[in-house]
Amino acid sequence: MSKPLMQALQAPREWIKSGGGAGFAAALALVLAVSMPVAAGAQGLHGTQRQGQIAPIPIAIPEFSGDPQLGRDIADVVVNDLAGSGLFVPLNRGSFLDHNINPDVVPTFANWTPLRAQALTVGSVSSGGARLSASFRLWDVVSGKQLTGQKFTTASQNWRRLGHLIADRIYQRLTGEGGYFDTRIVFISETGSKKKRVKRLAIMDQDGHNMRFLSGGRELVLTPRFNPTRQEITYVSYGKGGKPKVYVMDLATGKRSRVGNAKGVATFAPRFSPDGRRIAMSLQTPEGISNIYELSLASRRLTQLTASQGIDTSPSYSPDGSRIVIESDREGSQQLYVMEADGGGVRRISFGQGLYSTPVWSPRGDLIAFTKQLGGRFLIGVMRPDGSGERILTEGFHNEGPTWALNGRVLMFFRESRGVNGGPSLYSVDLTGYNERRIKTPSFASDPAWSPLLR
Repeated sequence: MSKPLMQALQAPREWIKSGGGAGFAAALALVLAVSMPVAAGAQGLHGTQRQGQIAPIPIAIPEFSGDPQLGRDIADVVVNDLAGSGLFVPLNRGSFLDHNINPDVVPTFANWTPLRAQALTVGSVSSGGARLSASFRLWDVVSGKQLTGQKFTTASQNWRRLGHLIADRIYQRLTGEGGYFDTRIVFISETGSKKKRVKRLAIMDQDGHNMRFLSGGRELVLTPRFNPTRQEITYVSYGKGGKPKVYVMDLATGKRSRVGNAKGVATFAPRFSPDGRRIAMSLQTPEGISNIYELSLASRRLTQLTASQGIDTSPSYSPDGSRIVIESDREGSQQLYVMEADGGGVRRISFGQGLYSTPVWSPRGDLIAFTKQLGGRFLIGVMRPDGSGERILTEGFHNEGPTWALNGRVLMFFRESRGVNGGPSLYSVDLTGYNERRIKTPSFASDPAWSPLLR
């Protein structure tokens, strides 16, 4: 990799609308058809960009050749994904000297160096009936070496996903970190006035496109969470009787099943274990005491993990499944505690001013994100699992509910707006706190949860 590109990197700082299993299968039936060879000598970048202000990488992404409309649309998805990460600056196509570039031909790099492009992505798109193919190559402009390239084939209605996959490959090659663009967000869509708000389960691509509803709005639903290993979610529903109950929904079929069926007990705040075989959740007695339980999805055996006389809730597993972080008021105020996966060795990790809630362990294992309430403000922050290194990333009138992208660099959360007609919206922010942006949704949105990579 060229020295200028290395310096830029190291500088401080569609979901298918039709429902049902067939549609879901088509959405995931993407074949990696061809792997293009990477030029010898192109070296990957190792390490991360976690400290200081980021110097984004200037990258040129012309419209893909082949089908004019699809070539423009897919290239635009790549541009928007990379720009949204905050690590890249896609250059204005109006300044390009070359257009409609054949990815099988070595580019004329002299036409890109005056634009100060450090990287160049060229691609092509071809469609035939119900199938669509897209290929791309990523070049280091200064060294003239190809860094990576690949070809994908999928059903034609999944064209946006091709863009996300290409953006993931570029992101990974130029940052050394895993991409997160070929993912989805499950969340609560909210419509109506504050006094009569209808909340429905919804799912969309991570960039806000291809949204569809998963529930009809007849029941109040909250806190959806993805299974890390399967395309299914768990969530809370207030149905008949008014008590919160935990369900698991298969996203391929839409079928759901109730879990944690303890009679006379409210169940809430569910989250899958890293292997997807267990769910940790809170069970609350009629006296208002809430403790953490773990449910085996295979045996349906329920195991009590905590025995507090207060409210223990919001469990989140470490990536290796050996520990769980929880929120508890056992010492008089909402604080964060880490314990072993069997409930032993409970120890408090939050000691700053304010109230701590909604902890969630990073997929990397190195940080725990949380919501903090202090002096009428709601903050989103991170700390190490031992409680050290607390940092606030963003604050607002009412921020809550962080969720991690699977590479552990980006968080999504929701922010409530002020006023009689105000409501929640989704936002993302990276670990530097510099790149905060709103995720557009058709209506108010809350309780986001990030999926693993689609398969």
